[in-house]
Amino acid sequence: MILAEAIQGVAAELRLVDLSILTRYVIAEQHGNIDDLVSSSTELFFKPGTLRYGLQADVDLRWGGAPAVSLDMEFQHQDVTVFFNLVLGSLSAAVDVQAITFEGPPRSPTENTRRLAEALAAARLAPTPAGGGDEAAPG
Repeated sequence: MILAEAIQGVAAELRLVDLSILTRYVIAEQHGNIDDLVSSSTELFFKPGTLRYGLQADVDLRWGGAPAVSLDMEFQHQDVTVFFNLVLGSLSAAVDVQAITFEGPPRSPTENTRRLAEALAAARLAPTPAGGGDEAAPG
C-alpha cells in the first residue's frame, strides 16, 4: 500500500500513453522505448535512478477483457530495494510487489515498514513552493 501510494503520480503519467502504443512496444520488445517512457514519467516525481524499468514487460489481452500492460519495476534508495510489477489498465493501475530487500541487520516488520516509507519519502522530489520561494523581496 505504501509503494502504491508513493507511485500514484508515475502510474497516472504512464496511463496517459496510448495503451495500444505501449502494447506494441511490449510485443515488439522495444524495451528502450518503454524505458524512455518510464524515465520521463518518473523524473517528475522521483530523484534520478531511484525508480527504474526492469527491462521486462507483459501484455494481458484476454478475450472480452480490458487489455493491461505489466511492467517490471525496481525502486532503490537508501538501504531499501523493492522489485515489483506495475500493472496499467485502461481505467486503473495496480502494484504487485515481488520482493523487498533491506541492507543491514535484520529488523522487525514494523521497523522495515518504517524504513520503506522513509526511503520512498526521501527519494521523492520535493515540490517547489508557488513562486519559487527564492526571490528577493523588493527593496
